[in-house]
Amino acid sequence: MTVDLPTIIGIAVTALVLMSIIGLYNSIIGGLNRAQRAWADVLTYERQKNKVLDGLQQHVNHYQEYEQSLMSEITRLRSAIAELPSTANGDSLVNAENATRSLLNGMRVAVEAYPDLKASAVLNNLMREIAEQQENVGAAIAIFNGEVERFNNRIQMFPGSMVNAVLNRQLPIVPFTDAQAASGFSYRPNL
Repeated sequence: MTVDLPTIIGIAVTALVLMSIIGLYNSIIGGLNRAQRAWADVLTYERQKNKVLDGLQQHVNHYQEYEQSLMSEITRLRSAIAELPSTANGDSLVNAENATRSLLNGMRVAVEAYPDLKASAVLNNLMREIAEQQENVGAAIAIFNGEVERFNNRIQMFPGSMVNAVLNRQLPIVPFTDAQAASGFSYRPNL
């Protein structure tokens, strides 16, 4: 039995198309996994702030007048961090970021009101640690948004959109945005 050239070409083209579809399918899965891992990193950094908040909470207990407002801000921040979902969704991080800003502003007020609190090495170290944790969160958010963009492009652009529509059926992931930060800019892109 002899196989003619058109049959060989047909088999080769079919195999090439099939391998391309498998490659696109796998790249969509890989992109989703990278976006989920990046989101997990954001959660890790957010929750790391809780460790610092424990020390801050003990230190703030010594200052009765500001204790209640700072304690409520710490509690609000912990609640916002605890409510972050395990699945990637940039919108859900907004509450935790707003609570962190509010906490840091409350700490500045307390430091200005109490000179001995301002001079406390423990408080200064805690404030520096919180600021560092916040920078880590910011970096993790930037990485997360990059992974979200790559994943969303993969499932929305041809031919990945066809493979996703038939095989994966993944929805685009919502990137993190900060409305409060955006309101500080007079420039508005026409997105």
